[in-house]
Amino acid sequence: MSTPDARLRRLLGGPELAVVRQRLRRQFERIESDTPLVSVRLDQLDPDAHRALCQLSGKPSRLSRSMTLNIPDLDARLRSAGLADSLRDALEHLDGPIVSLAGSRRELQSRWAAVAKAPGLGPRLRAWLDESPAATGLLKRLGRDPERAEALLVAADAVLERLPATGMPRSQLAAETLGDAHALDSGKSVAALVLAGWRWHEGAAAGQTRAESEQAWVGRTAGEDADADVVIERPRDVWARAGVAVSELARPVLFLNLPVPYGGRCAWIAGEPGYLSLRQLLRDRPAWPVAGRSIHVCENPDIVAVAADRLGATCAPLVCTDGMPAAAQRILLGQLVSAGARLWYHGDYDWPGIGIGNFVIRTWRAAPWRFRAVDYRVAVAQAPSRARNLVGGMVEAQWDAELTAAMSERGLAIAEEAVVGQLLDDLRLDIDR
Repeated sequence: MSTPDARLRRLLGGPELAVVRQRLRRQFERIESDTPLVSVRLDQLDPDAHRALCQLSGKPSRLSRSMTLNIPDLDARLRSAGLADSLRDALEHLDGPIVSLAGSRRELQSRWAAVAKAPGLGPRLRAWLDESPAATGLLKRLGRDPERAEALLVAADAVLERLPATGMPRSQLAAETLGDAHALDSGKSVAALVLAGWRWHEGAAAGQTRAESEQAWVGRTAGEDADADVVIERPRDVWARAGVAVSELARPVLFLNLPVPYGGRCAWIAGEPGYLSLRQLLRDRPAWPVAGRSIHVCENPDIVAVAADRLGATCAPLVCTDGMPAAAQRILLGQLVSAGARLWYHGDYDWPGIGIGNFVIRTWRAAPWRFRAVDYRVAVAQAPSRARNLVGGMVEAQWDAELTAAMSERGLAIAEEAVVGQLLDDLRLDIDR
C-alpha cells in the first residue's frame, strides 16, 4: 500500500484520532466490503478528537462529547480534496487493510466444511465425521485451524485403518504409522481423534443410538471423595479394546482356576493364583472354554488368596477386579462374557464398592453374588459391634435399591474379607444362585 498523503496524515492520522480510527475500522469490519456504511455515531470523544473530526467533516466546532458522521459526505469531501477515494480507503492508507469479519467467517466456515467432507478417508473416520454431532466440534478444538485439522484427520485415519490390532504396543503403532513413537501418547491431538473415532465405531457395531455412542464415563475413580458411581473410561482402556497395549505389563489381572484355554497356550497350576497381563490377553487372545459356565468375580485380592489356601484346586473359577477394573481386568471379563460365561460379582459394602458393583454388573451383565440387601443384613448381624463408619456420598445400587436403603439405615461398611466364609461356601460348591 502506498504511503498516505501528508495532508491525510495531518487531517486524520494524528495520535489524537488513533482510538477514533480503530472504532471506525471496526464499523467497516462488521459489514461486507461492498456494503455501504451510511453513518456512524461516536460517543465519549475527548476534546482533541472532537476538534479533529469537526475539521474533517466540516462541522462547526463546539464543545461536545459525541458526533454522528455522515459517511457518504465524508467520502465526497476526501475525494474532492484528493486525499482518498473514501473514508474506508483513507483508513486503509493510514493503518492497513480492513478485513470484513463476516466475509472471513464465511470463508473459514467454508474451509472447515471442506475439511469435514475431505475425500479419501476410511469408513470409520468418515462415519464418525458424518454422523456424530460432536465430531466437528472436537476437530475444531484440536485442529484450531483447517490446515492443521486436515493433517490431523489424515493421521488419525491412518491409525484407525490399522485397528483392531493384536496386542501391538501403542508406541510401535505410532512409530510405524506416523513416524513418531510418541505421536499417540496421552494428550496428543491425533490420539484424541483416534479414540473418539474408535468409540463411535464400537457403538455403531453394537447398534447403539447416537447418544449412547457418544457417551463416556467421566469423573473420579471409585474410592475418591466423590460420587463413587461415576467411572472414568481411561484412554488405555479404549486402546485395549482396540487391541493396542499401553503399559501392557502394568496391573495384570489376578485369577484362580480359570479353565485352560483351547490350544493350551496359557497354562497355570491348579489351585495357585495366577496373573494374566494385558499383553497376553491381547496378543494371544485366549479361547476360553466357558460357554454356559459361571465365573465368580470379587473385588479384593485377599479373597483369591484365602480361596487358594482353603480350597486350592477345588475352588470354582474366580477373577479379581482389584478395585475398579483396569485395562487387563476389563479385557479378561469381556473375553469371558463373549465366550458365553455368566459372571457373578461380589464387592465391599461401602459406597465405592457399590459404585464398582454398578460398573461391573452394568458393563458385563453380571449377577450379584451374595451382594443384596438380605446378604448385607446378615453380614451386619455377624459383625463386631461398632459405631457407624459408612462415609462419603450415597450411591444407589442399581441391582437392588433395597441394599442402598439398608446400608444408609445401618451406616456400617462391611469389607468383603469379613464375609469370605460365605463366599467360600459358594466357590466350593460352584452352584448357580
